[in-house]
Amino acid sequence: MKARGQPTTAPTPASAPALMPTWPESCRVVPNCFLRSALFAAIGRGGGGYLKEKEIFAQSGIRIFYTGWQLDQAALTVYDTVLHVMRSQKIGVDVRVTGYQLLKALGRQDTGGNRKVLHGVLMALKATAVDVHTGRYSYAGSLLDEVYKDEDTREYVIRLNPKLLPLFAADQYTRIDEAVLRRLDGQPLALWLFRYYSSHRKPYPIKVETLLGLSGSRYARLVDFRIDLKRSLDLVHAACRAEARRFDWSINDGLVNVQRGDGAE
Repeated sequence: MKARGQPTTAPTPASAPALMPTWPESCRVVPNCFLRSALFAAIGRGGGGYLKEKEIFAQSGIRIFYTGWQLDQAALTVYDTVLHVMRSQKIGVDVRVTGYQLLKALGRQDTGGNRKVLHGVLMALKATAVDVHTGRYSYAGSLLDEVYKDEDTREYVIRLNPKLLPLFAADQYTRIDEAVLRRLDGQPLALWLFRYYSSHRKPYPIKVETLLGLSGSRYARLVDFRIDLKRSLDLVHAACRAEARRFDWSINDGLVNVQRGDGAE
C-alpha cells in the first residue's frame, strides 16, 4: 500500500492506456462478434426481457454468454455512437460527452424525450455482463465499464474496459457506412442484416433458419420470418443503392445469397 504523501509512480509504457483505433466520420465501428450474433437482436424497442447467463446464438467460432436486459438494434445504434465518440481516445480513461453531443451524433433532436431514451439505453449498456470468445480473443465484462452523469457539468462520463481492446484488433471489427444505417433507422431486421453482411467481405450462402437464429428475431413460424426477411433485404438493397453501394440478394433452395460491391471495410 502506498504511504500517505508518497509520490504516485508514473505509468510505464507497458501499463499506459492503449489507444482505441480511429476511423472516418462517415463510419461506425463494431466488433465482428457482436455483428455476427443475436446479442443486439432484430426486435422492436423494449421487446425483450431480462437474460441471465444466457448463451447467445452466434456464428460458428463465436461464443457469447450474456446477463442483462435484452439488447436490440436501437441499443447498438447508441453503442456504436458512443464508440464513435471515443475513437482514438485512450481506452480505460474517462471520456466526457454531453447528451447534446451524443444526440447530434445519433441524428436525433435534442428533446426531453430523446434525452430520456438515450439515458435509459446508456444505463442498460452499463448494466451488462458479457463473456465473449472469438478465435484467440476473448472478453469478459460490461459493454460500458462506467457511465455516470456529472451533475455539475451535465456531461456523461464514460469509460471502456481496457480488456475490450482485443475485440478491436485489425481483423476483429468492421467499419459500417453510417449513411446507410441512417436510411434504415427504425427497421430492426434491415439494420441487423446490413450490419451482419457488412462484416463479411464475401458473404457465403446461409440458410434462412440460420439467419432467424442469428438475428434473434421473434418469429414462431419460419414462413413469417421469411416474409419480413425479403422485405428487409429489399430495404437494405434500396438504402445501399441510394448511397452508391451494391447489395443484391436472392433466395434459392432455402439459402440466402448476397453480393456486395463495396466489400467489408
